[in-house]
Amino acid sequence: MIDFNVPPYTGTEMAYVEEAIAKNHKICGDGPFTHRCNEWLEKKTGTTRALLTTSCTHATELAALLADIKEGDEVIMPSYTFVSTADAFVLRGAVPVFVDIRPDTMNIDEEKIEAAITQHTKAIVPVHYAGVSCEMDKIIKLARKYNLIVIEDAAQGIMSTYKGKALGTFGDYGCFSFHETKNYSMGEGGALLIRDKANVERAEIIREKGTNRAKFFRGQIDKYTWVDVGSSYLPGDMNAAYLMAQLDMADTIFEDRMRSFKLYQELLTPLADKGKITLPFLPSHCTHNAHMFYIKAKDLEERTALIRYLKENDIQAVFHYIPLHSAPAGQQFGRFHGEDIYTTKESERLLRLPMFYGLKEEQVRYIAEKVIAFYC
Repeated sequence: MIDFNVPPYTGTEMAYVEEAIAKNHKICGDGPFTHRCNEWLEKKTGTTRALLTTSCTHATELAALLADIKEGDEVIMPSYTFVSTADAFVLRGAVPVFVDIRPDTMNIDEEKIEAAITQHTKAIVPVHYAGVSCEMDKIIKLARKYNLIVIEDAAQGIMSTYKGKALGTFGDYGCFSFHETKNYSMGEGGALLIRDKANVERAEIIREKGTNRAKFFRGQIDKYTWVDVGSSYLPGDMNAAYLMAQLDMADTIFEDRMRSFKLYQELLTPLADKGKITLPFLPSHCTHNAHMFYIKAKDLEERTALIRYLKENDIQAVFHYIPLHSAPAGQQFGRFHGEDIYTTKESERLLRLPMFYGLKEEQVRYIAEKVIAFYC
């Protein structure tokens, strides 16, 4: 069976974990490896400050706290996203306002955001699906016009850019994921990117259970204490050590995934040219990170049959999100603005093919061969 995902492993992870335990004697949060990961992210993205977190979910919750999201506020986002995008704001008492997506990139339709803005709107949360950027110029312009906060859900977006700039660095806050299904992994983990220096200190406090512990360890204060609301959003240094091993080889992992992506594209383009399937679309001003390779079937029935056929041929292919506005919690806590023209229709067509670091060329060729055989 060709698995849909295999967590990335470079070979130096265990040595780094052992270093955290036996040499550094530091396995809780904010140890040497945590700092190295933060510094790597800051250098790679150009953000003012990066803070490793226990998950992208917690990075988004941290951003919601920093944005002072309160009960009755409205937060605009796509319905085609993972539940954490909405949960972070529902926990603060806010209402997720779902907007339709573009059928080409599967991202929020930037032309439909303004109509969803009300006097209660507090933030816009663009989700960069498959590591392909939303139209950030338009979104940032709207945010400035209406004095709104922008929190980028860049869970899939590390190493991707929009007009030459790293995803996660356009908004007030950006959120990365290092879950085992992502390009770089620490099992469970994430990071918060902070654009404005003025928000860094409070972010450190909230992340450290509401204490000014970070300032204490930098020698800026004699003792630390409880100064604000907060929670435990800080991962252990062993997790950071595991991640650092992969960040040290980030370009190698990127190139490996890109080779698989390009081969899929090359092999399946003739099928797409015949109108049998649709392939991923990349705007000319964006770069992506080969986070996933998906195809779109004609409809839900065809996709279901294709998944079954691939499974019979020892290939694990999966569909992705069920749109949040159609979920029980989405109906309870949120609302859809406007008409659902593409969100449900396109989500029912999309199928993700195996994509991971170390996927072999012969495996990609076999998978493509079986997809073609299904249609021929």
